[in-house]
Amino acid sequence: MPSQLWPYITPGIPDDMFERLPGIPLSKREVRLLLISQLRLEPDSVLWDIGAGTGTIPVEVGLLCPQGRIIAVERDEEVASLIRRNCEQFQVGNVEVMEASAPECLKDLSPPPSRVCIEGGRPIKDILKEVWRYLLPAGRIVVTASSLESLYAISESFAALQVRNIEVVQSAVNRLEVRGNNQTFAALDPIFILSGEKLD
Repeated sequence: MPSQLWPYITPGIPDDMFERLPGIPLSKREVRLLLISQLRLEPDSVLWDIGAGTGTIPVEVGLLCPQGRIIAVERDEEVASLIRRNCEQFQVGNVEVMEASAPECLKDLSPPPSRVCIEGGRPIKDILKEVWRYLLPAGRIVVTASSLESLYAISESFAALQVRNIEVVQSAVNRLEVRGNNQTFAALDPIFILSGEKLD
C-alpha cells in the first residue's frame, strides 16, 4: 500500500528520502532492487531482516506486502530508533523492530520466516546456521557480501546447509553525479547478493 511520501506501487525509493545516521550503512537503491527481487516475496510473506541498518528493506517490503510481516533485527539502540523513524515517515505499520543481537535473539522471534534477508552480522556463519533452523520449508534466504572473506564464509555455509537453487549476483552500478561544472558517472561499491531456497 503506497504511502503519501512514496505513492507508487514499485520499489526503489531514492536513498536521500530516508533519514540517516553517520556511519550507519544504507542499502543503495539499485542494490535494494536486486535484493528484493531475489526475495521473491508473496503478499503475506514473513520476512526477518537481520542487520537492518537504516531500515530501507523493511520500509520497501512493508509497502510492497501490506499483508506481510517484517521483523527488523538491529543490535544498536540508536539505529533501531532510526528504523522506527523511517517506518513512521513512510507510514509502514507492519514492521516490528527487535533491538537485539543475532544469532542469540533468533529464538525469541515469532512467527518463523518464509523469507530471510541478512545484510550484516559479524559471526555470519553462526547467524546462517541458526536462522536456517527457523526458515520455513520452501523459504528463501538472501545474503549480501561486500568482502572476499564474507563471500567465502557465506558460500561455505550455503554448502554446509545444503541451500538449493543458489543464485549469485554481483552489482556493478554507476550513477550520474554532478561534480563542479561536470556530470560524471560514479561507481557504487560492488556487492555480492547470494540467494537460495530451503527444500526439505
